[in-house]
Amino acid sequence: MKFQIGDKVLILHSNEEGEVVDIINNKMVMVDVRGVRFPAYNDQLDFPYFKRFTEKKLFPEKQAKKFIDEVPKEKKKIIEKIVDGIWLTFIPVMDSDEFGDEIVEELKIHLVNKTASAYKFKYSLSYSGQQPGFEIANQIHPFEDFYVHDIPFENFNDGPVFSLEFSLVTPDKKKSDYFETSLKLKPKQVFTRIEELKKKGEATFSYKLLDTYPDKTEEMVIDTPSLSGAGFRIYEVSQARQHLEPAKYELDLHVEKLTDNWKSMDNFEKLTLQLKTFEKYLDLAIAHHQHTMIAIHGIGSGKLRDEIHEILRLKRAVKSFVNQYNPAYGYGATEIYFQY
Repeated sequence: MKFQIGDKVLILHSNEEGEVVDIINNKMVMVDVRGVRFPAYNDQLDFPYFKRFTEKKLFPEKQAKKFIDEVPKEKKKIIEKIVDGIWLTFIPVMDSDEFGDEIVEELKIHLVNKTASAYKFKYSLSYSGQQPGFEIANQIHPFEDFYVHDIPFENFNDGPVFSLEFSLVTPDKKKSDYFETSLKLKPKQVFTRIEELKKKGEATFSYKLLDTYPDKTEEMVIDTPSLSGAGFRIYEVSQARQHLEPAKYELDLHVEKLTDNWKSMDNFEKLTLQLKTFEKYLDLAIAHHQHTMIAIHGIGSGKLRDEIHEILRLKRAVKSFVNQYNPAYGYGATEIYFQY
């Protein structure tokens, strides 16, 4: 290994000096330059000692004396920080196989805050609708790079979903209480990005999670006397639940159970009807504070199941969901657990 943690290094393309703070693999290290950390290949670095030696003169010229009032004030160099949202960054860790070919062993995941605000965040990684594979809650400061964790490259075959929730460390009445987003990556996507990195000689690829933190939605003021006078029924909030349609513990989404005209529908129309029905009863289950629910979607091509799982990942009231063998449904149902 050419460099070790703590070594002073010279960045060849910028002629800046930095320090090695982490070893990524035998070809790449993490470098810190004046508080900014970034990955760099070993062949882009060198030791700074030759540069320092050649810059020093063996017999320095005598300097003319200057009095204190003649010395100009030092001007501080202002480094402009560009605001560009929050990103999830992946650093592929390469290794050589027995044939000498480079392969990706794992990816290091960093959360990069390129904004002037500090955020609290909750991060979770799940696979194909199962329980989260990794969770963390923390804070990220303005223009900070936060290391999250490593993920084996082979795990991308299991459909990983990266889910994040952000909220402001310093609350702002004009800003939303929280912001949720998720990122689902397929193996082919990741492989293509890594091949692009190799061609360009770059070390990372990123996906933007948040451009600008959203403003709070203005609350709608409802004129209840006018609505009542127009013939609308007005209910107290505490009594509203009893006027809702009943929820279902077990929801059968086979299209023949939903309509008598299913034979005249094409596949898109069937799927649309199934998803609208699912979302309706999912919202009813949440409104009635139901603790569990079973959605029977069948096996088929798996399209309906996958679409249902995508909807569930974005619902705050959904604690977890699982599609596993059940004696009553086989693998054709997903069990949903709620949190309130």
